[in-house]
Amino acid sequence: MKKEFKYFKIYKPYGMLSQFSKSNPGELTLADLDYDFPKDVYPVGRLDKDSEGLLILTNDNQFKHQMTDPKFESEKTYWVQVDGEVLAETLSRFDKGNIEIKLKTGIYRCKPAKAKILEASETKDILERNPPIRFRKNIPTTWLEIKITEGKNRQIRKMTAQLGHPTLRLIRVASKEICIESFEIGQVAEIKKP
Repeated sequence: MKKEFKYFKIYKPYGMLSQFSKSNPGELTLADLDYDFPKDVYPVGRLDKDSEGLLILTNDNQFKHQMTDPKFESEKTYWVQVDGEVLAETLSRFDKGNIEIKLKTGIYRCKPAKAKILEASETKDILERNPPIRFRKNIPTTWLEIKITEGKNRQIRKMTAQLGHPTLRLIRVASKEICIESFEIGQVAEIKKP
């Protein structure tokens, strides 16, 4: 019998691990979402506990490989709230690439990324995070849209920190053509194969 492939997208909440199993009592995992997933679906890539947004789940290993293997250069889009006011020359550093970040294997030079400042009209519908980010009256924040085609551990956080703008909030809004527009935090939907 031919295996039936299933695909789901979720808006992973902040503070939730991108896995079904619990390592410690009290931690939030995908098993805590109000949805009865098939037993053989797993996340396509990861979003760390401090990040939120789009997470795709499937039992289609070939699709998973195409979405996560760096050779396919699958573009992922993030909305990132950072400390401080971001200048044009900082944005150009993303375009040039070669931003150096530390990995367990040593120093890594990131591939070029696309980055732009989001206007207030674009961010007005961003859902409040629970708990909210820290607020400091004297330090402005900037929302950026950053698109990358690789996915090193905590890459965007390390890139923004390297450029002097630590990440306060990170939301993955799209992976290739799959997006979480109009999704509520914690929402799950079964989708057709993209």
